Amino acid sequence: MAKNRTTGFILPVWRLCNLLMSAFFALATYVQINDPDAGLWMVGYAVPAGLCLLITCQPQITETRPWRRTADLHVMMATGFGAMLGWTLYKESVTHIFHQEEGREFCGLMLTVLWLLLCRHSGRGGVGVLRLCTAVGITVFPFVAWIYYYINKELRADWPSHCTTAL
Repeated sequence: MAKNRTTGFILPVWRLCNLLMSAFFALATYVQINDPDAGLWMVGYAVPAGLCLLITCQPQITETRPWRRTADLHVMMATGFGAMLGWTLYKESVTHIFHQEEGREFCGLMLTVLWLLLCRHSGRGGVGVLRLCTAVGITVFPFVAWIYYYINKELRADWPSHCTTAL
């Protein structure tokens, strides 16, 4: 009986996490409009937004070939771009990565990679408690970080002008 109670809340929470991450990735896509290099970065967040929205509607979609291939391709490309950004940050000895646009993009790309890997094969045997707890933690992090940066004016002082007018 405990198993039924556990599985009864897992799927709705999993769907809610994917809905929130879809909203976050859509918001990240939207704020890229003001960025001079927006084209590539917009795709970098729009694809995961769509994939997460599909999981929200039908969790078993992660077992279909088109979903997996799209997610795999996106993970591969985001990892490559993330590695390039990470190398740039390392070369420039950046210590506060959220203060640099490259650092924020690096973190965003790594978040998409981590999320898509977490979603991979989630429709096969359902989502376990460990995966769900990880998903909740990952889902909460970007929203809390974004709110914290928008509330803290000192942290926003170094942002380029196109970042301050997005929202």
